[in-house]
Amino acid sequence: QVQLVESGGGLVQAGGALRLSCAASGRTFSNYAMGWFRQAPGKEREFVAGISGSGGDTDYRDSVKGRFTISRDNAKNTVYLEMTSLKPEDSAVYYCAAAPTFWLRYYSDTANYNAWGQGTQVTVSP
Repeated sequence: QVQLVESGGGLVQAGGALRLSCAASGRTFSNYAMGWFRQAPGKEREFVAGISGSGGDTDYRDSVKGRFTISRDNAKNTVYLEMTSLKPEDSAVYYCAAAPTFWLRYYSDTANYNAWGQGTQVTVSP
């Protein structure tokens, strides 16, 4: 099972940008579809973005389309989430997750993932 460690969170003003990273270890990274999820206080964990093992297929929740970009570097065993035009409602703990399959029909389904990172806090001030 792959192990995941997120980094890159922090405090940013509305309209700003952050890049989250998720470093993976333990297995062949390119065999895993990856996802980013977030959870705000008092709310359920929600899907943000997903990417296939090759990086050729991506998916986003509607509210982040055009602002967030998911990508991966399989040589570095790392998946990224580039976030721009951040809004206060983007504030949450962001988690990366790994699914033991090359591609997912539904990246948003948490049941597809068998490994999760510890999370990194993103706070967007008004």
